[in-house]
Amino acid sequence: MLVYKKYVVLVVLVSFLFIQCSNYSSFIIEKGTVGAINNDTKISELAIIFKNDSIVSKLFDSIENSNQNVFSNEDDEYLIYSKNGDKLLEISAEDLSNQTSKIKSVQIFNSNYKTSKGISLKSTFKDINEHYLINKVETTLTSATLFIDELNATIAIDKKDLGLNSFSREPISVEQIPDNAKVKYFTIWFN
Repeated sequence: MLVYKKYVVLVVLVSFLFIQCSNYSSFIIEKGTVGAINNDTKISELAIIFKNDSIVSKLFDSIENSNQNVFSNEDDEYLIYSKNGDKLLEISAEDLSNQTSKIKSVQIFNSNYKTSKGISLKSTFKDINEHYLINKVETTLTSATLFIDELNATIAIDKKDLGLNSFSREPISVEQIPDNAKVKYFTIWFN
């Protein structure tokens, strides 16, 4: 009987660890990977990967709600929502007219997605700067975009957090970004 109890405890422990590891991997961000999506994932596979979530195509939504040209798919993206209606991801394809196309980029909207070093949408510039080399900073009208080659990622920080005038294209250096500046956008690129 004692051996049976040890066996049951071992099975429960292994099952718990397996569930925790699979849950962790479903939200991991690495170079070429966002959860279950990787460099080889095709647009047609999204329905299987996110079978428990909702997928919305911006192209389909815009055609349904406007008089937009049906053959214009320049802005097609796939929005992934959880069962609770929370926006998780925005996925862009390399070739918008081809369902077998691979993925071009994934923009992350849910803070459960994290790198192995703990960087997520809840991170600050200090967190990013301590864990990753920032290879380049580009200025847009409303944000500073950090390029992180180790992840093939771009992370945008709102100019409001930088104490700078919005709608200015002044160059920004890493040294000008305050430690407490928050992440605005987090995108992983698959090319």
